[in-house]
Amino acid sequence: MTLNSPIEKDTTNSRFAAQLPKNLAANIAYFLVNIVIGILLVPYFISTLGVAAYGLIPLATSITGYVAIVVQSLNTAVTRYLTVDLQREDYAAANRTFNTALFGISAVILLMVPVVVAVAWFVPSIFHVPAGQESGAVLLFLGVSAAFLIRSWSGSFTVQLFAYNRLDLQNLVDLANILVQIGLIVILFTLFGPDLAFIGGAYLAGAVVASVVSIVLARQVCPHLILSLRSFDRRRVRDLCGMGWWVVINQVGSLLFLQIDLIVVNLLFGATSAGEYAIALQWVVLLRSISGVLAGVLTPMVLTYYAREQTETLIRVTKSAVKLMGIAMALPIGLVCGFGPQLLTVWVGKDYVFLAPLMILLTVHLAVNLAVLPLFSINVAYNQVRVPGIVTFFMGIGNFALAVALALFTGWGYYGVAVAGAIILTLKNALFTPWYATRVLGTGAHTFTRSMLPGIAAAITIGVLATALGMFFPLAALIPLIITGGALALGYLVLVWTFGLSTFERGLFGSYLPENLRKFVL
Repeated sequence: MTLNSPIEKDTTNSRFAAQLPKNLAANIAYFLVNIVIGILLVPYFISTLGVAAYGLIPLATSITGYVAIVVQSLNTAVTRYLTVDLQREDYAAANRTFNTALFGISAVILLMVPVVVAVAWFVPSIFHVPAGQESGAVLLFLGVSAAFLIRSWSGSFTVQLFAYNRLDLQNLVDLANILVQIGLIVILFTLFGPDLAFIGGAYLAGAVVASVVSIVLARQVCPHLILSLRSFDRRRVRDLCGMGWWVVINQVGSLLFLQIDLIVVNLLFGATSAGEYAIALQWVVLLRSISGVLAGVLTPMVLTYYAREQTETLIRVTKSAVKLMGIAMALPIGLVCGFGPQLLTVWVGKDYVFLAPLMILLTVHLAVNLAVLPLFSINVAYNQVRVPGIVTFFMGIGNFALAVALALFTGWGYYGVAVAGAIILTLKNALFTPWYATRVLGTGAHTFTRSMLPGIAAAITIGVLATALGMFFPLAALIPLIITGGALALGYLVLVWTFGLSTFERGLFGSYLPENLRKFVL
């Protein structure tokens, strides 16, 4: 039986289909835990630390993204090469990839330790930090950065879970991380009082536990990989760095899109404004988490279809995935935009209802910018990351420049920062991202653009309906808001299932469900 024989392809596809429901269930469970914690933590931090100090927490994660960008980019390259090696059952090549990556990333991390310490030390001098919180801010940034580097180092092990489509176990690793973090924060705050330093320590402890769990699970799932310095391959270094360099460029651009907001707001308008901005931005983070859950289930399939040379199937599945992503995300995007004032009232109190327009501005463009997420794995699978890297880098610089200009010269304040991100990111993902994916796959230029339109229309419709309901009914309490939102969601799902999906798309959606439930739904 050859590598690409029909029998082997069917076996691979069946194995992936059987794993999909488990992956989705695990993703949903992790997402629900994440969203509950994310929603509850914001008012908890505001009440214990104050809004100005709270704004330093997401700021720390933003800065960390820039510090560890090289390691992140190498992990992306490792994911591509190691997944392909393992799916082709070339364990000798997989061992060379694994050990080259592990020892190479270890060296990079050691070189970055002085950078992390220096950045953390100068945080109070660079950013606006509330009086008396300077030492806590340093320890917060140090702990978050160290945690990020540790998780990046253990990424060589979580890649093995990803390569075998065991996203359920990958979510277990992430769940261990977040539960240790939150548990320690609550315990330390309760015993010793609120302090930013405790948050940094909790992040570090969570990273250590999650890394240990990932190593144990990786060994169980993939016993073929053995830690050995002899397997370090300089030729593989060239492959990883060749791809990784362009991923670095792409990552820098992405960070200038996605994690520049709070930095600019803090530097230009102070810690309190950054804290207010972070409150509105939290819903964007949650929506990106939802979309990441959905896109994450698809990515191993894309890499496997590429490794098995099943291009036609890859195109068809990805096209439907873009449409399904847009339609799925239209519901929460529309609800957040339409019920913005009511959500803020129930969530953090009436004092912050003035942030509703900002929250809408940060959220509405996600109808476009989240729908395209399934397309990013195509560039990685085909090792076509140079052009996207260059485009993302220069548009990220444009986003930064426009954010500063609009914030300073229009009088819009931090609204200018939000407007800049909405304009530049939407231009990139509405025009370049779907077009370049079609170029890589050799299909029609508008293949994916058309798939995005149903989700955009649905998000606008739901947002308008939710706004109208909020104007005519008293929804500033939790129960009425849940009932109204639930009724809208139920009606929307029935309409989408009845009129919005093709037979193939229903089948693709059904493949994510357990067999018993699949028979009932389909």
